Amino acid sequence: MTTPSPLVLVFGGSRGIGAACVDAFAAAGWQVGFTTTGTPSPRAAARAYQVDIRDAAAVADVFAKAEADFGTAPQAVIANAGINVPAKPVGAFDPEDFRLLMEVNVFGAFNVLAEAARRVRDGGAIVAVTTSLVRHAVPGTGPYAATKGAVECLVRSMAKELAGRGVRVNAVAPGPVETDLFNAGKTEEAKQRSAAMSPLGRIGRPEEIAEVVRFLASGAASWIDGQIVQPNGGLV
Repeated sequence: MTTPSPLVLVFGGSRGIGAACVDAFAAAGWQVGFTTTGTPSPRAAARAYQVDIRDAAAVADVFAKAEADFGTAPQAVIANAGINVPAKPVGAFDPEDFRLLMEVNVFGAFNVLAEAARRVRDGGAIVAVTTSLVRHAVPGTGPYAATKGAVECLVRSMAKELAGRGVRVNAVAPGPVETDLFNAGKTEEAKQRSAAMSPLGRIGRPEEIAEVVRFLASGAASWIDGQIVQPNGGLV
């Protein structure tokens, strides 16, 4: 009897790094489900689900629907969904913008990670996407980086909590990557400054991050757990 391909659920898989993750897993032979906040639009070799990750019940429903659709629990869950807002110093930051960041990037990520902890298969993997800005301070990015730092704290605790089931939990913390989220509101000069922060002198590509995510979800990373892996071109 043929063993079915493993299932990965990519939360936030409609564009940027998430879309690159969908493509990377599909190319490696995984069954793929991904989420979007817009109208679901299935991609080749993947099934789409609409969800607002701030709604814990809706997140749980995605897991239930995916398990019914694919006939298996996920072998891997990728917590990539998140937002950013225009950078401003803390003293000038709109409290409502910070509240929104917290609701999506912390509470939303918590909902995904908590349900993943309950639903992922024994021996599986959970990978959260954070940012190298947690360790490389840049003026104006403190509130955003703070939300991702909170996610990294969850990841490190979960790695110990789920070790008895053989579930590995890691985070991928990219540096600047050429995505819509990164480009929003940035001038060409600002992009060049970001590129210059890396010794390699360029911005990363979504597929470069996706390959790290896919590796951490695979059996090839069986001895990597509770780590924050930073594909950032030597930024930090």
